[in-house]
Amino acid sequence: MNGLLFATLLAVSQEPNDASELMVAEMTNVSTLQNDPSVADAAIADALIADSLMGERLELPHPSGGQKRSYAQWLEVLSADAKAMAAKNPEHLTVLLGDSLSLWFPGELMPGRRVWINQSISGEKTQGLLNRLDFLDGNDVEAVFVMIGINDLIWGKTDEEILKNYKEIVRRLKAEHPDTQIVVQSILPHGGEQSTWESRDKLAALSSDRIVSMNNALKKIAADNNAYYLDLYPIFVTGDGNLRDDLTTDGLHLNRQGYLVWRSAIALYAQLELQ
Repeated sequence: MNGLLFATLLAVSQEPNDASELMVAEMTNVSTLQNDPSVADAAIADALIADSLMGERLELPHPSGGQKRSYAQWLEVLSADAKAMAAKNPEHLTVLLGDSLSLWFPGELMPGRRVWINQSISGEKTQGLLNRLDFLDGNDVEAVFVMIGINDLIWGKTDEEILKNYKEIVRRLKAEHPDTQIVVQSILPHGGEQSTWESRDKLAALSSDRIVSMNNALKKIAADNNAYYLDLYPIFVTGDGNLRDDLTTDGLHLNRQGYLVWRSAIALYAQLELQ
């Protein structure tokens, strides 16, 4: 499955200009996409973005609201958002859990046929996410997409600490939401020496080998807990092990094109795997 994602999404680098042209080929013939990457290059971005035009979606305001907040304030906002969504009790509720990478996912790019709630906080680490999983109590969640860990790696947490927290995150999600599809997403590469992020020295000290090793461990955690694993790393990485510069703003965070690639990966993965 991840080989198919890599083959079909690596060349998604142009955002469509006209929504009226998005209603194109249906994504049902997987063998065609596997055997003819040129078909995928031309159709994947269009067809997968088009699904946001099919079916009804319920969207809450993006949790950032364009405001700077303390961590405590973020907790209040996300708790209130989760309670409001529980009161609405929509079908096909899907949750983004993570840090700033997930937080700034543009709401209009979230795949259609689902109702999305963004439960992410800038700078979040695995322990913080673990501590607030109860925010989802009372929600009938169809799927959860988790991406967490880069801040732990940047700010000095050991692999053992990170993996212990991650195991507990997945275990609790499975225990408290037994009918929910849990998708563990790989940690993305970073821009290394070419980064312009304010703490670029921290990124430069974080080797790509360590991220790959961590992702291998996350894949095993998913398998051991009957969860899904979405390997985004090959789609975003260069041959040198860095984050593709056409997909990032500063070597750590994503630009709109980066989110289009991520969005297409989620949409394709959900269509093929989350049945």
